[in-house]
Amino acid sequence: MSSKECINRFTNNLFWDVDTSQLSMDEHPSYIIHRVLEHGQMNDWKLIYRYYGLDKIVAECKKMRTLDPVCLSFICTISHTKEEDYRCYHFRQSTPTLWNS
Repeated sequence: MSSKECINRFTNNLFWDVDTSQLSMDEHPSYIIHRVLEHGQMNDWKLIYRYYGLDKIVAECKKMRTLDPVCLSFICTISHTKEEDYRCYHFRQSTPTLWNS
């Protein structure tokens, strides 16, 4: 499957704020993986899993500065890795907000 075919198969509301004709699976893997993990549906996950493979997804996630805790747990569970290996684990919000304290 080509990059454009894969992008066209994503859920319509996933990339509502960008021009999908300018988006490439090969040039923007971190952006696409981050968006699918945090806002995508299961079909979107299956698309990136088939296109990139688990090793590439995990490698990109390890470099991300921010990732939702639920998404981080999901990636760690399916890849059998530790949360401490991910950059986003060490860059958590330093000052807790009132509603989280």
